[in-house]
Order: sequence, then C-alpha cells, then structure tokens
Amino acid sequence: MIAASTGAIETDYLLAAMVTISALILLLVFGLLFVFSWRYRASNPLHRGHLPEKSWRIEMGWTIATVFAFFALDVWAADLYLRDIKAPQDALKIYVTAKQWMWKAEQPTGQKEIDAVHVPLGRDIELILTSEDVIHDFSVPAFRLKQDVIPGRYMSTWFHPTKIGNYRLYCDQFCGTDHSLMTGEVVVMSKADYQNWLGRNGEENGYVAEGHRLFIQYGCSGCHQSTEGGGGGTVRAPPLIGVYGSPVPLSDGTTVVADDKYIRDSILQPDRQVVASYPPVMPSFDGRMSEGDLVRIIAYVKSMGGSRPVGTMTGAEHPLTGAPPYADGPTESPQ
Repeated sequence: MIAASTGAIETDYLLAAMVTISALILLLVFGLLFVFSWRYRASNPLHRGHLPEKSWRIEMGWTIATVFAFFALDVWAADLYLRDIKAPQDALKIYVTAKQWMWKAEQPTGQKEIDAVHVPLGRDIELILTSEDVIHDFSVPAFRLKQDVIPGRYMSTWFHPTKIGNYRLYCDQFCGTDHSLMTGEVVVMSKADYQNWLGRNGEENGYVAEGHRLFIQYGCSGCHQSTEGGGGGTVRAPPLIGVYGSPVPLSDGTTVVADDKYIRDSILQPDRQVVASYPPVMPSFDGRMSEGDLVRIIAYVKSMGGSRPVGTMTGAEHPLTGAPPYADGPTESPQ
C-alpha cells in the first residue's frame, strides 16, 4: 500500500519492526521446539545421558531481552501517538462535517467541497471534524489516517502529505443504509496548483467572516463585546476578545479553559458552566442553531485571539473581562 504522508511512513516502519521482532521470537521458539522434537524423538537411539542443570542465566537473559525489545516498541508507538494527536501551530485548518452519507469540507478561505478535500503538498494539514447526525469515521488509508467523527463534539487530526495524487477517503464506521457509498478523495496538489484551485473556485469570506455575520444574526453582538466598541446592548456580558484558550472562573469555584468544547457547550447549554459574578440569563440555542453555524461562530471567537496573561489584570478586575463585576449595569453569562 502506498504511503503518502510522513505519519504513514513512520507507521509502516513501526509495524515492520513489530512484525520483524515478533517473527524472530516466533522463529526461535518454534525452531527450538522442532529441533529438540526431532533430535530426541522416541525412535532416535541418541544417548540422552544426564539431564543438564537448569540455568537461570539463560532464562533471565531470554526474558529481559524480550521485555526490552517490546518496551522499546511501546515507547516508539507512544511517542508517535502523542505527536499525531497534536497538530502543529501553523497547520492549515480545514473544516469537515460528516452527514449521512457525504463529507462536507470547507477551506479557511471559504471554498466548499462535497466528498473531496483539496490540500497543498508539503504543508501540515489539520482537519477539524464533526458530525450532523450519527458517528462516522474519517479514514484515508494512504495517510494511515483514521479518526472517529462524533456528533456534538469537535475532533481533530492532522497529516503532512508527501506525494501529489488523489487518495481515497472512506467512512470506517457503519452509519446507515448507504454507508458503503460514503466515500470521497483527498487531492494533494503542488502549492502553485493549490493556489490556482483556490482562485478558480472563488475565495469567499471563509468561516471567520461567516461566523461574524452569524454572531450578529443570532443577536450575540447585542450583549457580548467581540470588537473594540462592540456589545452596546443594555444587557452586558463579558467581551470575547482574547477569551479563547484563557482560563475562565466559574460560579461553582472551579476554572475551565475556553476551548472549542467549552464555547459549544456555552452556546447550547448556557446554564451548565456559568462564569463567576454573572447571572445565567443567556438563552439556549440548542435546536435553534445548526452544527455548521456553530462551527462558524466558534471559528469567529477563536479569531479574536486568546491566552491573555493574568498579569495584565489589576485591582478588583474580573479575571475574564478585566472589569469590575456588574460594572455598567446587569450582566449575563459569557456563554
């Protein structure tokens, strides 16, 4: 099978090492069994003599060598796994939504695709995956890539393509009647061809701009400050500038990091994790906002930056908003 990504090449090396070591151990064990079974068969008049004394050195040496061989493979596999679950910071982010029975992909600049994902050669690619209905599984054998896609959650996987070509995309999780038809392809292109493809398909505003539009459409901008001078409604909520990736203190005394899951839960279940010093007055958008709209709004919130240093706060400022609690009137949960 062709290996078309850096992860695929290393995965093949790891599997080859596992098979080789296992085969050598198997050959040694069964080889000794065969030799001694033949040498000391009942019909062989070979003189047996006295049985040799048991040597603990041979037993210990055999056991320790085997343990170290498989421990080294385990360390290698764990290191590969840890590197595979965390995408590089500068990876190109492509959003993929699974739905019975198709894959819907959207480029950062807004180009939409059905059952296809175009990517540039030699660039780290991060796929942000979610499902609109049931559990699916995004699988590209040429990249040795396989990731469950779960409704209500955002899964992430990444790869670094090394060869130009079209590579088959499958759903590896049975998802209904037409599961076998839920296929597609990942198209790896040269960087120049990829830029031309973007131009031919019209660079749209993308997820961030669409998220901004939806942020206003759903009325979020009336309470949440998302830009300088924004959030001019009578009901105040913490501004969202820099909130992504920052620690958020909750009313129950705990703290949570504002990641994709937190933002999603805050939109659909605003009463679940209420920010300290803010009453839970935000309405739930569960059933009112599609999965695609959620992805776009989250992309917009992420575009505002995050991980603000705590040292920038002074006095009695609120650790999330940088302002005193209940300043300028009533407030609401930032979800």
